[in-house]
Amino acid sequence: MTPPTSSHSWLTHIGGTVAICFIVGLLNYLIRGSGSLQLSMLYSFTVGMQISAYIQLLQAGLAWLLRRWRGDLPEQRHGWVGWGWMLPCIVLGALAGYSGGLWLGDLISGNHTLQPWNLGDRRVALSVGFTLLISLLATLFFVSLFKLQTLKLEQAQAQRQAAEARLTLLQSQLEPHMLFNTLAHLRVLIKLRPDEAQRMLDQLIAYLRATLQASRATEHPLSEEFERLSDYLALMQLRMGERLRVKLALPADLSGVAIPPLLLQPLVENAIKHGLEPHVEGGELRVTAAREGQRLVLEVADSGAGLAGATELTSVGTGFGLAQVRERLAQRYGAAASFELKPQTGGGSVARIEIPA
Repeated sequence: MTPPTSSHSWLTHIGGTVAICFIVGLLNYLIRGSGSLQLSMLYSFTVGMQISAYIQLLQAGLAWLLRRWRGDLPEQRHGWVGWGWMLPCIVLGALAGYSGGLWLGDLISGNHTLQPWNLGDRRVALSVGFTLLISLLATLFFVSLFKLQTLKLEQAQAQRQAAEARLTLLQSQLEPHMLFNTLAHLRVLIKLRPDEAQRMLDQLIAYLRATLQASRATEHPLSEEFERLSDYLALMQLRMGERLRVKLALPADLSGVAIPPLLLQPLVENAIKHGLEPHVEGGELRVTAAREGQRLVLEVADSGAGLAGATELTSVGTGFGLAQVRERLAQRYGAAASFELKPQTGGGSVARIEIPA
């Protein structure tokens, strides 16, 4: 019987012990064929619960001593000392619990039963042997159960770590993509408008300084996401001038909602590259956040050239940035997230993300 490692494990252990006591009490009543069921259940529970408690205490104490003495019992083993050390704990715990349980049962019922040291009596010897066997089998059951639970926890943790590593990789791929696009624009400006290129370079340095640290986290508040978008769009406004009009709308009650960093960045880049830049007059870029029930809805909309049809939707949707958005959403939220890119009424396009709020 390994020491439980969480409140759930404690409940599992107690529930299992109660079930074993009930089964043993019922079997004892059926095998004897005499006496009352209530009395059989009483002694089964007083003996069984005490045996469980004594074995737990002996094992925990022995694990503590071994850790202090030899230092070779890792914490992740949850105090399991191995069968070589555990067998004496089972024998001592079973004898102590059997004796204490009989005493408590006698105290409650008013009966006078033979104690385990009266082994000259055949009934006592059989009862002690049966108690030792049940204690051993119960310990084996709980050891197997907790090993299975530990394995499931380790698998879940490994899957979570793998998903986080994947998100970090996707994010590290996304940042150079944004940076290279900006540097390509900057290179053109250096030849055509050097003064404007200087201002854009200063803005880029400020943007990278503000973004670098936050972008290494697995998540950040929505307010920081909007701040990074504001910094990036300031860069784009230096390049596009009055052709780019920006509107960011973030309700105050949503500013603290956590999302993966740079989640909206590729959608903004996509809207500028495919929607506003090809449009001679430019247009408005609108980024909004809203709560719909238990869902957080994020939209990046532009009033630019728009999407011609299903063929263009497919080709745009397979681009690097949008593919990253889909993969990051799948890694982080699974089926709970949705992403859609479609034309909007009046021209332009809108990218819509829905995730749990």
